[in-house]
Amino acid sequence: MEVKSASFVVSNSDYRKCPDTGRAEYAFIGRSNVGKSSLINMLTRNKGLAKTSVKPGKTQLINHFIINNEWYLVDLPGYGYARTSKTSRASWQKMITDYLVNRESLVNTFVLIDSRIPPQKIDLDFISFMGRNGLPLSIIFTKVDKQKQGETARNVNAFKNALLEEWEELPMMFLTSSVSGTGRDKVLGFIEQCNASLSN
Repeated sequence: MEVKSASFVVSNSDYRKCPDTGRAEYAFIGRSNVGKSSLINMLTRNKGLAKTSVKPGKTQLINHFIINNEWYLVDLPGYGYARTSKTSRASWQKMITDYLVNRESLVNTFVLIDSRIPPQKIDLDFISFMGRNGLPLSIIFTKVDKQKQGETARNVNAFKNALLEEWEELPMMFLTSSVSGTGRDKVLGFIEQCNASLSN
């Protein structure tokens, strides 16, 4: 897939106020500081599209971006640590859950995992939530350029083994780097395939 255009459309705190166009939506979510904004900018080749920050918790709303005037890329708040009140985090959690469970135009959610670290309970719990609710997901391992390939493979295999304790079949997985562009074509190709299957 060639990304010819990518632009911000709207931010919302309620899935019922999201664009009502019927276009396919692909959501991106992960722990705070997993590199989500950098990944979105890499995929769209637009460095200023999603706001990046060294501080966790930058994304606080459901952000819609229109891609090629055909489908929406949706940037969701992180589900991990952020320097905000418990009340704010609870509000984010409800906002995210309501969107994921109720948004009919959501085709797939990409769950971002930091490839540099062993499996984390918060990531496994979130993926379990997706599975229990029958929500389609794929896994994107980020920052593969930050360590040797062997270390990446070790962490990815550990994550797979942790999932296999609960899952019979693993979700689609991608290895990516926002610096080198690794995985870009595969992620966009997957979205293109999904869009094609929807039109058939």
